[in-house]
Amino acid sequence: MTLKTTASLVLAVAALSGQASLAQDACAKGKTIAEGSLTVATGNPAYFPWVIDNDPSTGKGFEAAVAYEIAARLGFAKEKVVWTTTSFDQAIQPGAKEFDFNIQQYSISAERDQTIDFSAPYYTAAPAVVVRKPTVEAGAQPTGASLKGLIWGAAAGTTALELINKLITPESDVMLYDDTADLTEAMKANQIDATLVDLPTALYLAAAVMEDGVVVGQYPADATGGLDQFGAVFAEGNPLRDCVSEAIGAMVSDGTLAKIEAEWLEDATGVPMIQ
Repeated sequence: MTLKTTASLVLAVAALSGQASLAQDACAKGKTIAEGSLTVATGNPAYFPWVIDNDPSTGKGFEAAVAYEIAARLGFAKEKVVWTTTSFDQAIQPGAKEFDFNIQQYSISAERDQTIDFSAPYYTAAPAVVVRKPTVEAGAQPTGASLKGLIWGAAAGTTALELINKLITPESDVMLYDDTADLTEAMKANQIDATLVDLPTALYLAAAVMEDGVVVGQYPADATGGLDQFGAVFAEGNPLRDCVSEAIGAMVSDGTLAKIEAEWLEDATGVPMIQ
């Protein structure tokens, strides 16, 4: 299996996006793990703005809304969508899955593509730096020189470690934690000074999880030399992947995906670019 580039995926799904919803229904028929329903996985907890109040069944939050829109285009009514949860690492392990697809801010990468399949991308992430107010008061600024001397942490299994080492080249080794919740607690306990997450998550952590959190700056979405894009995760070889990519392509073509992004993520602005 080879990693499909963004360009080839978008071109392929755009070519199919003109098909009627009846054809899209036929695409998914017989390809789900439970006949007549669509099983979608996310994290537990699932964070704002991806999922509101840790309840994806409401359809509120960017990824919850995207999942229901995909389901509708595959011919599944809202009541036919079944939600389950996995840890971040569980979903990207090789082997059979207990979900049809998992939507949990998974960055599309060649390494992961060796053991799982990705849909066409549904979001392009801008990486942002989260610190606490005492770190800002001690002199942290949105500049590369200022950030190098901080003690950094990252969630294991994510692309954050690679991005921190590439974009920031910190003076000390990056400390790894099981997930974003542990990472945040480590920052509160002064074990680390900073972390790098996607901009919407950074804004949520700073405003709702940490009493004194600050999003000190962000990098352009293409700062890594390649776009950090999120895709839905499937068991390798799952034929439903092409159906979901087709649905995402149609959502891009008719503007629906942009509307969902505007509703749930467009307020993620006003954070300075890191120089």
